[in-house]
This record gives sequence, structure tokens and C-alpha cells, in this order.
Amino acid sequence: MSIRTFRITVRGVFDGLSAAQRADLLADAAEHDVLRSAYTPEGHLSYDIAARSAFVFRFSDTGEEEEDILEATERAEEAAKAWLTERGYGFKNIRSGAEDLSQAPLGKRQRRAVRASGS
Repeated sequence: MSIRTFRITVRGVFDGLSAAQRADLLADAAEHDVLRSAYTPEGHLSYDIAARSAFVFRFSDTGEEEEDILEATERAEEAAKAWLTERGYGFKNIRSGAEDLSQAPLGKRQRRAVRASGS
């Protein structure tokens, strides 16, 4: 059985932030810039609190079966909620999407590499 890699994106909106919480988020904004975002096992948070109150967590996970993506998505949502709750950040409108990279279509370079390898 092969290992499948999943990318899970958890989106939401900060809710009811105090002035101090907003200031904390602004102070840490550079490390949470969308240009630095990546899918990681522990999850990467990105936001632009100066522009809007939305946030995105990006998680990577693995599984052996196609159905494992459901559990991976649930783990990602719970991890995002836990991170926010531990810091006292209110949130709402949590939603997620997941992609099984083994099912993703090949890009132009990948198709060319497959043809060149004779596979």
C-alpha cells in the first residue's frame, strides 16, 4: 500500500478580538505572511489582520487509504481550533478543504518528465 499525501486548508475569521489581541497579531504578522505560507504537519497560519480578519491554516498529513483524508481534515480543523483557543482568539466560520496529491493532475513539466522517462 502506498502512502498518500494530503493538503488541508482550514479557513476562518477572527471574531471579537480585543485591541491587545489585534496588536499581538499585528506584531507577529511578518511570520504569518501569506508569501511565507507552506503546508506543514504542524500547520502554518497566515493572515493579514491589517486588511481583514480572515485567516488560513495550511496542514499536510498522510494516509494509506483514500478515506483517510476525512480523518486528516478533522485533525487539521481541531488543531486550528486548539491553536486559536489556546491563545484566546475568538473565531467563526471555520471551513476546510482537502486535496489528495495522489489524485492531483500532473502539471505540464511533470507530464513532460513522465514522457521523457519512458513510463
